[in-house]
Order: sequence, then C-alpha cells, then structure tokens
Amino acid sequence: QVQLVESGGGLVQSGGSLRLSCVASRSIFRINFMGWYRQAPGKQRELVAGITSGGSTNYADSVKGRFTISRDNAKNTVYLQMNSLKPEDTAVYYCNVNTKDGFFGKEHDYWGQGTQVTVSS
Repeated sequence: QVQLVESGGGLVQSGGSLRLSCVASRSIFRINFMGWYRQAPGKQRELVAGITSGGSTNYADSVKGRFTISRDNAKNTVYLQMNSLKPEDTAVYYCNVNTKDGFFGKEHDYWGQGTQVTVSS
C-alpha cells in the first residue's frame, strides 16, 4: 500500500517561489507517469507538470518557464519548483503517480492529499 505525502505549500507574494515535495511511503514500481495537478476554486483539476518514466517533461502553457518538475528516485520523491508565482497559481496542488503493467496493462493512480498554495497580489 502506497501513500503520497505532500508538503511545501503556503502563502507567498507575487514573484515569490515555493518548492512542493511529494514523498511516497515506499518505492513504486512500474511508474508510467508522475505529475502535479492543481485545482483552483470553481475550476476543474488540471495537469500543470508531468514527467514520464523516461524523464520527458511537459508543462501547462500557463506555467512554462516558471515551474520545474523533478524527481529523486532514491528518495521516492517528486518535486515541483515554482518560481515567479502569480495570483493565478493559487490552488490546491496534488501529486500523482500513475503505474502501468506494460504498455497495454492495467493502470493505477496514487494521489497525494493536496497542499494549498496561495499567492497574494
């Protein structure tokens, strides 16, 4: 049984930085994709940054050039470095780990509990 524990959220002024961390309770095998999602008030959850098992990254247009996703496999941790934060970035941020048993195998998603990021203007 895997649990993802998030930390690093908080209140920051526009232009500030935060680094979110997501630590898995144990090593997760067959990782297909790892990502950070966010959900702002009144809006649907959206993917803001993702990294594949091969290390390829992808970012939402709204955060490109400002956010960086990274991982430390030895520490079972995925990070989201957020720079030049804007009020529009205010949301609850969730980490996600997707596993897959082969390309056509079953998928499973693990989710963190969410951490609040609030950016003041």
